Amino acid sequence: MAVIEKYPTIFHVSGGSRAPPMVMLTEKAKKIAAEEIYTREQMEPIVVRNLRKLLMLSIDCRLPLETVEFIESAMGLRCDFKKSLIPKYPEYFSVKDVNGRAHLQLENWDSGLAVTAREERLVRERILAAVGRSGKVRISKDGNILGPFAFHLSFPVGFRPNKSYLEEVQRWQKMEFPSPYLNARRFESADPKARKRMVAVLHELLSLTMEKRMTSDQLEAFHSDYRLPARLLLCMIRHHGIFYITNKGAKSTVFLKEGYDGSNLIDKCPLLVFWDKFVALAGRREIDSYIGMPSQILHDSVT
Repeated sequence: MAVIEKYPTIFHVSGGSRAPPMVMLTEKAKKIAAEEIYTREQMEPIVVRNLRKLLMLSIDCRLPLETVEFIESAMGLRCDFKKSLIPKYPEYFSVKDVNGRAHLQLENWDSGLAVTAREERLVRERILAAVGRSGKVRISKDGNILGPFAFHLSFPVGFRPNKSYLEEVQRWQKMEFPSPYLNARRFESADPKARKRMVAVLHELLSLTMEKRMTSDQLEAFHSDYRLPARLLLCMIRHHGIFYITNKGAKSTVFLKEGYDGSNLIDKCPLLVFWDKFVALAGRREIDSYIGMPSQILHDSVT
């Protein structure tokens, strides 16, 4: 009851000293709560699309159902998605037993979905067209270059790369690599292009989440199905211009840097916008302030 009384803008408590207390939503909270059905309707095509892409990234176009359950909150899936969502789309999904474990299977491959968030950003910002016109790649001092195989980099403010480091980064940025949506079995893990492709897989995986972040445990759950590197965290630490890793207790959380402007998530899905309204009603800061990028990132990196 003490917790409920802490938020009088959300909960209204009635009842006398003899009568049992009754807890109701305030009128403002009721108005926000009434938007949940519409918000879920808005989210459904988003989560269906992202779930299809998640399966397309795997080597067999399937994932253990327990893996999907493990990341359901990160993907914006309802806790009852196995009953409320999967049977609704038999043309996309099925549940099959594989070696005694239930797996979520992709029923149809869609080449139109085999485009990464990185590639979509290049098209959206017309970078590919600009490269095609200029015929050359411009190089900046922060490791960012204009090119079809480049990633957006954001190094910590105090990081001062020397010339040889920048030259190495720029060579890596220019290097071609296979699409994350091509089957990982086709590539040798020691091949530099395959290693860069793996960075792209991690980039795409984080891009499919609502908040562009996952815990290290959640990422490790994809290890065998995505053929992720054996030393996964070390791989992401090496690419600290792309990923930000923070420790919270015994767990690490990995953020996709380009998804944030300072500590604020840039693009919010309808469900996050809906949650933000309750957070604002409670008198707290936006949802980013406690589940987004740590505020110290403002001082640790440039955007």
